[in-house]
Amino acid sequence: MAKDYIQSMLGESERILLSTRQHGFVLFSAIVAEITITLLLIAIFSVASAYFPLAAIGFVLVLLPLGSMTRDILVWSNHQYLVTNRRVIQISGIFNKNVVDSSLEKVNDVKMTQSFFGRMFDYGDIEILTASEIGVNLFKRIGDPVKFKTAMLNSKEKLGFEGMAVQAQPGKSIPALIADLDELRKKGIVTEEEFKQKKTELLAKM
Repeated sequence: MAKDYIQSMLGESERILLSTRQHGFVLFSAIVAEITITLLLIAIFSVASAYFPLAAIGFVLVLLPLGSMTRDILVWSNHQYLVTNRRVIQISGIFNKNVVDSSLEKVNDVKMTQSFFGRMFDYGDIEILTASEIGVNLFKRIGDPVKFKTAMLNSKEKLGFEGMAVQAQPGKSIPALIADLDELRKKGIVTEEEFKQKKTELLAKM
């Protein structure tokens, strides 16, 4: 269901390059109290029911923290951050979905913040500064932020060359464009197949 919803949002030829969530610490911090209360209630009513059989009815109260914990898990698992070859997407909500996206073309700068523990356990904040109405898009405590930032910047850099075969950039010759594309290939931003395809398209325009 979730995958179908995400796929329905993608445009033609748009593909997901990276998908991540908030770090597991975020989920743990949300449910640690509920786990503690659940275990405490089970212990209390287990002991009480040995002396007062009717106390076993109290086990129904365990459903309250269990229900709250289930909700927190669903909220965490449905909060996703995606990098595609066109944009960065943030999706949240279990039933009612809230989708915020930033076009890579409008991304001006990316700021990553990692604390000491963030570097140790691989989580951090990603702040995206855009030229859109949103202005700033903040992703807090996401897992593997370095990989996320790298994937986004590589996708943005690659985006600038996807249309070069359709319209050459003013002031640049075809050989210069091919050289630029070759640099992207060496950096691993474009694949060998993509490089060959674009090179063929550019040579056809000479």
